[in-house]
Amino acid sequence: MALYTTNLPQWKQDEVDQIISLAGDYSLTGLVDLHGIPAKQMQEMRRDLQGKAVLRMSRNTLIEHAFASMGAPIDGVNSYIDGHSALIYTNDNPFQLYRKLQQTMTKMVARPGDVAPEDIVVEKGPTGFKPGPIVGTFQQAGLPAAIEGGKVVIRERKVFVKAGEVITAKQADVLSKLDIRPIDVGLSLQVAFYDGAFYEPSALAIDETEYYNNVVLAAQQAFNLAVFAAYPTEQTIVPIITKAASEARSLGVEAAIYTKDIVELIIGRASLQAKCLKGMTE
Repeated sequence: MALYTTNLPQWKQDEVDQIISLAGDYSLTGLVDLHGIPAKQMQEMRRDLQGKAVLRMSRNTLIEHAFASMGAPIDGVNSYIDGHSALIYTNDNPFQLYRKLQQTMTKMVARPGDVAPEDIVVEKGPTGFKPGPIVGTFQQAGLPAAIEGGKVVIRERKVFVKAGEVITAKQADVLSKLDIRPIDVGLSLQVAFYDGAFYEPSALAIDETEYYNNVVLAAQQAFNLAVFAAYPTEQTIVPIITKAASEARSLGVEAAIYTKDIVELIIGRASLQAKCLKGMTE
């Protein structure tokens, strides 16, 4: 640790020590992006996380010092530091943390310079505006606006801003006027370090219902395959024996092998065949 912190002022050394200490106290250490979160919303998020996770804001350089001094593999966290990063500590697993952080997300109005997270669509139809200069404002921003029936209307559905494009000042103004809130604001997970491995958001963003249904389907298919292949386990042995008994009984009936268990089935089958034959000859 001295290699990285010898020349640090005491207050910086104390901060580095605290970052390291918290990483040892919790099973998960993560980075979250705070960019664009208003102060009031940040206070609400910290309150909501109280008792569930510790959110610690620190300088990026001090975060880098702390993890570099801890060495591999946790020092890999440094490669994810970007912009307004902050630390988060919890004893939840990465999937639980990701789900909780997603719940902090709220929709906000776009500001000039924001990047559209997905296609921003303005639907066809009337607006709440009366005829006036607003029509020109919409048209200058690229919306097909007109006046119909004493109201300002959007004449056709339009992809106003494509995903990945930077939102201009005119577009932000129009979106605000239409009360379209396209920007997700909240604690955005950059990476989670847990049990010696790194988890990125792309690996954590799963549909839990779909995942559960896939597990159930896989279990059913594995069970059916094991029964079909006569692979005995605690769960499959009874169905395997039942299936084998049914197949043996069918074979015995087909081959007319007389046993006390199937003789009535053989006679019944013969009787049915006789009736069918009689019906064909009449």
